[in-house]
Amino acid sequence: MSRMERVNNQVKREIGLILQQELSDPRLMFVSITHAEVSADLRNGRIYFSVLGGGDKVEGAQAGLTSAAGLIRRLLGQRLKMRFTPELLFSFDESIEYGMKIEEKLKEIHNEKRDVDSGN
Repeated sequence: MSRMERVNNQVKREIGLILQQELSDPRLMFVSITHAEVSADLRNGRIYFSVLGGGDKVEGAQAGLTSAAGLIRRLLGQRLKMRFTPELLFSFDESIEYGMKIEEKLKEIHNEKRDVDSGN
């Protein structure tokens, strides 16, 4: 595992723990961190999250994460021993939602095929 992969995994894990243990914002209750991408110079980090619920929950979670970004960064800096603590930019991870849509389509196709096969 490369150094940057280790840094990304550590940042992801620590931010997840910070959300669970340190923050009490109700908008962040069902948020999970799916991926972290820290730049090679450790100055910037894009943090991907998912949230249980629909579009309103995503918007609320995005607002909550954006407003708490400074606090999360400060707590992250206290937990990690790195030269720089990255500026954090939070982005909704659409890959999980996309994967669920693909799975639904595959189930529909499978059910249609089964109906056609049983009809013969």
